[in-house]
Amino acid sequence: MSITLLYVEDDRDIGNAVSADLRERKYAVRWLESGEGAVEAAAGCQLAVLDVMLPGLDGFTVGQRLKRAYPNLPVLMLSARTSIDDKLQGLEFADDYLTKPFHPDELAARIEVLLRRTGAAEPAALALKHLIVYEGNNVIQEAATGREILLTGKQFQIFTFLLRHLGQILTKEQIYEAVWGEAYIEGDKTLMVHIRYLREKLELNPAAPEIIETVRGIGYRVRA
Repeated sequence: MSITLLYVEDDRDIGNAVSADLRERKYAVRWLESGEGAVEAAAGCQLAVLDVMLPGLDGFTVGQRLKRAYPNLPVLMLSARTSIDDKLQGLEFADDYLTKPFHPDELAARIEVLLRRTGAAEPAALALKHLIVYEGNNVIQEAATGREILLTGKQFQIFTFLLRHLGQILTKEQIYEAVWGEAYIEGDKTLMVHIRYLREKLELNPAAPEIIETVRGIGYRVRA
């Protein structure tokens, strides 16, 4: 299974060079030129490489959002800023901080270290009915075919939150507040709609779900 990296860099010359080098090293690279859409793009990625100086949302903000959405996703910050205050700000949430200019071999070495540290290089697999879930990698495959099942960012957040509480019944309030970071309003159908779409992708028969179970009047759970 290939390792997929999210790479956010607005400088096209640097972005082209770094993306090409990483692809030569057999990584799949999703390159964005701004932080907009980074949370969605990170679904299915095993590591994020973020430039600090970006148009619109800066790399610190993007990195913090990624960590909230995917707590196990390693984040490597890149920046021309060399002050200790900038490094400390980045390392409050990021897993590593590399200053520009850097040699491609150093970036690759740092990526490899983070992947080994988080277990992404040799992912642990969870067998779940007809699925294989690679924990910490945000990758889900059909066991029989090996086909990867692609989820949106919100779908991944919901599913991984349920997996972190495997076998436990979680209330709609708990799930909504963990994923959206806002108080749940009674009667809001947002979570229910996302669960329906999630089942359409994960279940063999969405009308009779075996993975994401509804506990009437309470919420949902994933059984081992």
